[in-house]
Amino acid sequence: MVANVRTIPAGVSVLVPVFNSELSLADLVARLHPVLRQTGEKFEAVLVNDGSRDRSWDVIGRLSRSHDWVRGVDLMRNYGQHNALLCAIRAARFDKIITLDDDLQNPPEEIPLLLDEIRKGADVAYGYPRQQHHGLLRDLASEITKLALQKTMGAQTARRVSAFRAFRTELRAAFARYEGPFVSIDVLLTWSTSNFVAVEVRHDLRKAGQSNYTVGKLFTHALNMLTGFTTLPLQLASFCGFGLTAFGAGILFYVVGRYLIQGTSVAGFPFLASIIAIFSGAQMFALGIIGEYLARLHMRTMEKPTYAVRTEVED
Repeated sequence: MVANVRTIPAGVSVLVPVFNSELSLADLVARLHPVLRQTGEKFEAVLVNDGSRDRSWDVIGRLSRSHDWVRGVDLMRNYGQHNALLCAIRAARFDKIITLDDDLQNPPEEIPLLLDEIRKGADVAYGYPRQQHHGLLRDLASEITKLALQKTMGAQTARRVSAFRAFRTELRAAFARYEGPFVSIDVLLTWSTSNFVAVEVRHDLRKAGQSNYTVGKLFTHALNMLTGFTTLPLQLASFCGFGLTAFGAGILFYVVGRYLIQGTSVAGFPFLASIIAIFSGAQMFALGIIGEYLARLHMRTMEKPTYAVRTEVED
């Protein structure tokens, strides 16, 4: 079934998920304005407050009232960065979308580089940082997440993804009806295109506050991508089961062969306990993976929303 396609006005929509960033929002909007004005197109900024515990929503409201191109969306609670972005993507008014973080580590001045790639014909352009300013554990967790994303997306560009991206708004039609609590914008974009590029951009130090994306959250996001959008873990469990079955057959031939040739059996308890431990662990591993998929089916049947909007504000 083909959905009705409506013409999207030409322009640039900048989408920013906001979480505990009251100190950086005013500076972000101030730096965005000259950059967007130089594009020569209509523009807007959509700031989505993702359940911030500080005064971020008050700041967003003030910015929306003082700038006619700034819009604010307040979510009911904290749903996560990608969920907040999905909300903003569906609210975007113009035909080109820019997404960036609220901490100014993605310099707004680099936006023209991404827009140039879109104008050259790319559907999605990522701003790949020349040098990231994170700790060792955070960088390691990011690499694990990108590796998981590469398996999910099936594209080499996945190793160079970031929250700083540009894409054509029309791509959202492919996931317009997506519902569920687990969201990965990068995976959803693959549902409508395989035309990805990545360009190097500057990556600045965080000027205020601290990162809310912990190692644990990155690991959880990687797990959500693998179990939410691929069957790779199930395939891994199948290969594990096949390998251990072959291993068990080899052990059986060894035990029988030793008895027939030497007339003695393998020493009892240590050998038997080791084999039982190996196979029990493999069974629990497989059951855990199956349980993850069943849990996601359960969450879908509960119809838990991707996000819920409390209120919106614009001039």
